Amino acid sequence: METTPQRLIEAATQGFAEHGISTASLVEITRQAGQRNRGAVHYHFGGREGLLVAVLAQHAGFLGQRERELLAIAQQRPDDDLASVVEAIVRPTVELVEQSTSGSNYLVILAELFERDPSSYSPEIEAVLARTGGYEVYALLRERMPAMDDELRAERFALMTFFVLGSVARRVRTAGSDGRAQLGTACFVDNLVAMASAMLTAPTVRA
Repeated sequence: METTPQRLIEAATQGFAEHGISTASLVEITRQAGQRNRGAVHYHFGGREGLLVAVLAQHAGFLGQRERELLAIAQQRPDDDLASVVEAIVRPTVELVEQSTSGSNYLVILAELFERDPSSYSPEIEAVLARTGGYEVYALLRERMPAMDDELRAERFALMTFFVLGSVARRVRTAGSDGRAQLGTACFVDNLVAMASAMLTAPTVRA
């Protein structure tokens, strides 16, 4: 049987993804979780920030394990092999949405967070994001990317990350629709890795 905190986390994962982390109604999330007490979020999580930490924590362990496994493989590759590092971002996200019904919403939330200035993260948010293993992956990406200034590199990281997370989430949401046929999983992963790698290595254009 699901506990009240679990139901709130599930409702918040959907609510934050659909309406935004800062603008989703906590009252509506509480209602969707089947709770009559309007203060349930504050009681169990201390407020919006604590609820967000709990939402992020639900898949952080899986992502962290898989990203570090793939990162270990990438570290054995030549220093100019960027694609193997990008794969450590792409493949775990695809695996997540294939095994979890909340995975696509989770990626939408991550994408919104990555659009924010990292200096705005609370220590609790910083800690749970660190558990996903992403910081180690991006450190290796930084080493293997072509030389460019920090501002441009940060922009490319943000755009690439948003592109990857959005593409994987959209793939799940459009599955079975009347739209164009989808690539098989293996081809989708390989193509997304290639496209994301190209975003990071495109010629620099600065005025």
